[in-house]
Amino acid sequence: MTALKELITAVWENRELLNDSIYKEAIRSVVEELDKGTLRTATPGAEGWTVNEWVKQALLLYFSIQNMQTWHAGPMEFHDKMLLKSGYREKGVRAVPQAVVRYGAYIAENVVLMPSFVNIGAYVDEGTMIDTWATVGSCAQIGKGVHLSGGVGIGGVLEPLQSSPVIVEDGCFIGSRCIVVEGVVIEKEAVLGANVVLTGSTKIIDVSGSTPVEHKGRIPARSVVIPGTYPKKFPAGEYGVGCGLIIGQRKASTDKKTSLNDALRDFKLSV
Repeated sequence: MTALKELITAVWENRELLNDSIYKEAIRSVVEELDKGTLRTATPGAEGWTVNEWVKQALLLYFSIQNMQTWHAGPMEFHDKMLLKSGYREKGVRAVPQAVVRYGAYIAENVVLMPSFVNIGAYVDEGTMIDTWATVGSCAQIGKGVHLSGGVGIGGVLEPLQSSPVIVEDGCFIGSRCIVVEGVVIEKEAVLGANVVLTGSTKIIDVSGSTPVEHKGRIPARSVVIPGTYPKKFPAGEYGVGCGLIIGQRKASTDKKTSLNDALRDFKLSV
């Protein structure tokens, strides 16, 4: 990987090197390793997640060396630069019709893909469910045993270019129509109620204690989060601004595979 990194760094700084086949092959090798899951855009460690910027750079360069092509699936026509992932049977992946995964995304064994979209550079670990019309953006990292409910939007990092991918760690449950973007980290076994919207600047307020505790960019492990608002003054008056409210911690009695409603019932809520 060191040799690949050196080649990618060089061509990123000097695009004229794209005329040399060795650099094009390096770019394609990075995408192939991402597709196999042997390379990741972000990697977990003892002190948190590390973003591999050179891998993101390789993905952006890959777009520039790919040619547009047309192909058909029955009566449907597609015209794009990116190939699609294949070989689901051999990979032990269930892919329901209209599930679309771009080549260069890793999908682990026992993942279930309902009609959904997973973009290049993403990593989806074992036993995760990507539910109907959910989207996993470029380079997003989705852990083991995660449930992304219907219509969830996990943001990407390539368009527009952002520094950190979204991270959803093992055992999380993300409720219907949630949006998580701009490098937000959802730590292990957290539960997000329906319609929670989290950006890098969204306030995440823990209201489970006697005084509020504010977070940004990160949901602590096993937190149960619902959508909320807080008052903010503007020239035209005071209005409610969206935030995430941490209302408590997931209880040990709540199985990881429980439904969202079951998790919220512990707090006498249904979202």
